[in-house]
Amino acid sequence: MLPEMTQGDDGATAPPAPDRRPPDRVALSADLPAALPTTGAAVLVTGAVFAFLYARMESGDSATVAVMPFMDDPGTYWMYLLSQAFGWSGLLWAWGTVMLGLLLSGPRPARLPATRQALERWHRTTSLTTMALMFAHALMFAAELVRYEAQLAWAERLWAGFADTFVPGWYDSGTGQIAIPIGQGALYLAVPLGLLFYIRHRIGAKTWRRLHRFVIVVYVLSVWHTLLYGTNVWYGEWPRTVLWLLQLPVAALLLLRLMWPSRRSERLGLWQRREGASLPGWAGRAVGRVAAGAVVVGLLVVVASGHDGGRERPAEPPSTSPHAHEPE
Repeated sequence: MLPEMTQGDDGATAPPAPDRRPPDRVALSADLPAALPTTGAAVLVTGAVFAFLYARMESGDSATVAVMPFMDDPGTYWMYLLSQAFGWSGLLWAWGTVMLGLLLSGPRPARLPATRQALERWHRTTSLTTMALMFAHALMFAAELVRYEAQLAWAERLWAGFADTFVPGWYDSGTGQIAIPIGQGALYLAVPLGLLFYIRHRIGAKTWRRLHRFVIVVYVLSVWHTLLYGTNVWYGEWPRTVLWLLQLPVAALLLLRLMWPSRRSERLGLWQRREGASLPGWAGRAVGRVAAGAVVVGLLVVVASGHDGGRERPAEPPSTSPHAHEPE
């Protein structure tokens, strides 16, 4: 709507009064419909990953079956496969939204694949889709646990599946004692950190920016959970190497964002702090740059050396007991 022109006492037309209304705020109710295309794409990717994992399990080539030989019937363990599929698409979408966020907050490239407004919208909608995929991953894992505890009464089965999946510290078997809480931490941080954007006008933009930086922690926890507990990357083979390689562009963009932030107040002198900058803030940013550089070097060493934490594939099949190796 165009502002109305006003007429002065002398009959001359005066310029329009400035619009003093606050700028439009992006509402969650507007971003949810906008997220439908990326969510639809995520569903298609999840379906493709599910079909791939199903075929691999059916043929006996699945690394999951090598880890847990009892899990050799995809028709029985389809909920577990769907949980894995949601987990992998969720990690891919998390990778994409983190890359977009770092691209937007770091040094401005001469050319962008789209307008800044479009990239910001994609960043928000992929973030919403990532949260949905993470929750679906956890929900299908809980459903598989409920199916497995068939000897219990329904109420006990539901509680066992819920508690093992969503209650920190409840899952008490094997590697899951560490991996499950790490995954829970990623989920429980992702939701509030992602939704705080829509109330940043209430908490203040500065507070929101400080909290939003912890999104990278969500991503790190998600990758860590996958490396610890993802049966498809359990062994030190090419799928695990690819997962490590995917972290290189994230670490490189993070380093660029820390070295040359778009906000002038976050920039550092090479060897001394800017005039007026607090010592703790300067030191924190300097340590962050050193840490990010160390991560880039560490990732290169891991990929080049092949020492990526993967297990050796055993010559003999492991125990067929489902408690010897737990699913992710």
